[in-house]
Amino acid sequence: MLHAPDSPAATPIARTLDALQAQHPAGQDLWVFGYASLIWRPEFDATETHLTRVHGWHRALKMWSRVNRGSPECPGLVFALLRGGSCAGVAYRIPAATAQDVLARLWAREMPMSVYEPRWLPCPTPHGTVRALAFTLARQHPSYTGTLSEARLREIFQHAAGRFGSTRDYAQQTLQALRDIGIEDRALARLIRLANG
Repeated sequence: MLHAPDSPAATPIARTLDALQAQHPAGQDLWVFGYASLIWRPEFDATETHLTRVHGWHRALKMWSRVNRGSPECPGLVFALLRGGSCAGVAYRIPAATAQDVLARLWAREMPMSVYEPRWLPCPTPHGTVRALAFTLARQHPSYTGTLSEARLREIFQHAAGRFGSTRDYAQQTLQALRDIGIEDRALARLIRLANG
């Protein structure tokens, strides 16, 4: 999907979507890896879902949110995939007929500020290993929080809230959604206990 240079759609966000769409062969099903809110609020229909684990990346509540789960005055936190370790989550299979529409909606949801780095990651499934779209974060990005003190975490959990609710609720919803499908994220559970302490 090409846009004229002076077209309103010819934005960096649109160009990154075009580049990713070019990497996904037309007529093929799309796989998406969910590791946080995509588990409890996917906003798309999948023909299959499978528990899976990606290696070389881990789930971390280490991305600043100044709109959805916080504000410019009191930034909140959201999850990202960071390099290192592994991450249990859900692989969603999107039928080819709706793949391009789902990609566009995912972009509107996950990439409005172009913070995430979308990547194709290998995900084991009963069909074998598939290439699934995942949203990762580079530690060099300004939205990466680095290591936060216990006091700062408590402050964020007590006060940070945005248009979709609080950081506290977001973290707890993710933990519960993971448990509901049989995934126990001990690191996340410890972080929530610490932040609520």
